[in-house]
Amino acid sequence: MNKGVAITGMGIISAIGNNVAENYEALLSSTSGLGRVKHLETHHQNKILVGEASLSNAQLTATLSLPNNHNYSRTAMLGVYAAKQAVTNAGITNTSSYKTGLISATTVGGMDKTEQHFYKFLDTKESEKYIDGYHAADTTKKIAEQLNITNAFVTTISTACSSAANAIMLGARLIKAGKLDRVIVGGTDSLSKFTINGFNSLMILSDTFCTPFDNDRNGLNLGEAAAYLVLESDTVITTESKPVLGYVKGYGNANDAFHQTASSEDGEGATLAMLKALNVASLTPEEISYINAHGTATVNNDLSESRAITRVFKDVVPDFSSTKQFTGHTLAAAGAVEAVFSILALQHQVVFPNLNFKTQMKDSTLTPQLNLKYKQLQTVMSNSLGFGGNCSTLIFSKDA
Repeated sequence: MNKGVAITGMGIISAIGNNVAENYEALLSSTSGLGRVKHLETHHQNKILVGEASLSNAQLTATLSLPNNHNYSRTAMLGVYAAKQAVTNAGITNTSSYKTGLISATTVGGMDKTEQHFYKFLDTKESEKYIDGYHAADTTKKIAEQLNITNAFVTTISTACSSAANAIMLGARLIKAGKLDRVIVGGTDSLSKFTINGFNSLMILSDTFCTPFDNDRNGLNLGEAAAYLVLESDTVITTESKPVLGYVKGYGNANDAFHQTASSEDGEGATLAMLKALNVASLTPEEISYINAHGTATVNNDLSESRAITRVFKDVVPDFSSTKQFTGHTLAAAGAVEAVFSILALQHQVVFPNLNFKTQMKDSTLTPQLNLKYKQLQTVMSNSLGFGGNCSTLIFSKDA
């Protein structure tokens, strides 16, 4: 039986809360964080619903004790905020005591700042520092500096909506290979004009609350968030006698090579990712207790993912639901946000509801879990399906 990689800390900020406890309470009470855009200036301000973190940039600046003239993007600040939570939750006071790495995912990077200063770049010297913070790795660099991670491995992953899932997967593999003793893994993305305009051009944004797996679904709600987990080796767990929140038991990544922004109709990429994750975990489909689905509420994704789930689980599909009606689709952060939700599900033995569902899909026999359900959970599978066909699946377990 495959031995999992221990998770010892979690941190999150999303539209439904500024920490793990607040997110869990919102999930229990079926409280969605979707609403109108408040912190970003956009032509679509009153046309779409988004999942926006409640803290303003000024509040994040004050909370993180940054100087007023800093060049941290909103993405970077959200990332630092959540990563620090995770490290504190894991009881880590010195990130140099073990070989510690950071793997952070983002798609937006410093884009929110770039959009504000791009047209001033040639006119004012002041704008240069904001343009310098544009690239995705700058966000990771700032998180690493804030966590004082300097003695091991720091890298950035950007594979669209599967980014954070791939960060968790890589972190688990590095722990298993003995390359790191401890690694902080996750992702962060803020809302930006670019992402809103880009998804709008694809005509997959909804002007109402998204309805994953519903026959009448008409698109997704974008969100912003940051979430990080601390993964640690058996050596650290034993030496420090540390409590464990859960385990990364399995992982898989595949690409259906079908389309730049659409999943294949038969869900080939998702099918392969789930099968690979089951193989790594040495589990059978019957041993999965709950699936936290990607479930974006786009016409293409939900049907494709439903077909993939059916291909893998046949006639015995476990309880499944999407939680994107709570947070919005948080892009690169989604895999880590839903990893936190998966661990919460295992800790509290609960399946979170698929909100807003009314009508069964005509082309699928699957119905998501519609109400909060307490049941015995041993494993949770979490899917993250990215643009470009990059599909990733993680399996979390209660025990090693």
